[in-house]
Amino acid sequence: MAASYDRVRPEPPAEALDWLVPAECEVAVDLAAGTGLFTRALSGRVAEVIAVEPDERMRAVLAQRSPLVRVLAGRGEAMPLPDACADAVFVSTAWHWLDPARAVPEIARVLRPGGRLGVIWTSRDRTADWVAELDLLRLPGVSPPDSDPDRPRSLDEVRAALDREHSVTLPDGSEFGAAASASFGFTRTLTVDEAVEWLGTNSRFIAASAADRAAGLARCRAALLERTGGAEVIQMPMRSSCWRADLRGPRRPM
Repeated sequence: MAASYDRVRPEPPAEALDWLVPAECEVAVDLAAGTGLFTRALSGRVAEVIAVEPDERMRAVLAQRSPLVRVLAGRGEAMPLPDACADAVFVSTAWHWLDPARAVPEIARVLRPGGRLGVIWTSRDRTADWVAELDLLRLPGVSPPDSDPDRPRSLDEVRAALDREHSVTLPDGSEFGAAASASFGFTRTLTVDEAVEWLGTNSRFIAASAADRAAGLARCRAALLERTGGAEVIQMPMRSSCWRADLRGPRRPM
């Protein structure tokens, strides 16, 4: 699964990185780095990137793909890093795995005064109905209808769930200043096979039975082929949603 993540999950556009990465950022931490998709995007912009990831399989792919990056085992709630060592900490499509009450103070500990917490989600743009419908097509059969009250059952519920997922609420008393957000649309060209493989990296599918997983992905494949008129390549609308806030205190001189 780690290799599949690395192969088919998307990278953010340059415009999102322009907005998210602070000027003169020398040391950045990619927290919950996975296989390093965002790590590699940062590597061309930041002098030193440190990747922190709890999953051994993900770290192995990351280290192989990014041999010059320092890769550490750790979690957002306990990073093996000294105090005030980084200019920025980024979380890419992984904020939902963190416990903000514990992770936000830990991130503040690692940041230098004025350092930035940046969060980004890069995925399909569900403002297009046919894209949002993929979320509905892959779900029936994966879990019993009444067993998952949070499972969206309409396009409006798909978008509402995404809005909840793509939000950051800092705990009371956090050391961060005012937050800002922005989003950036783009188009990704990929084959139908790649799109189906990407859909299959969803956590519900990973936990589903083989039969339910195959049935859901077959529905998605049929919908994608109908969209392309049978062609094997599809233009997927994408969006990177970004959030940032800086640690209170003067930024250190560069």
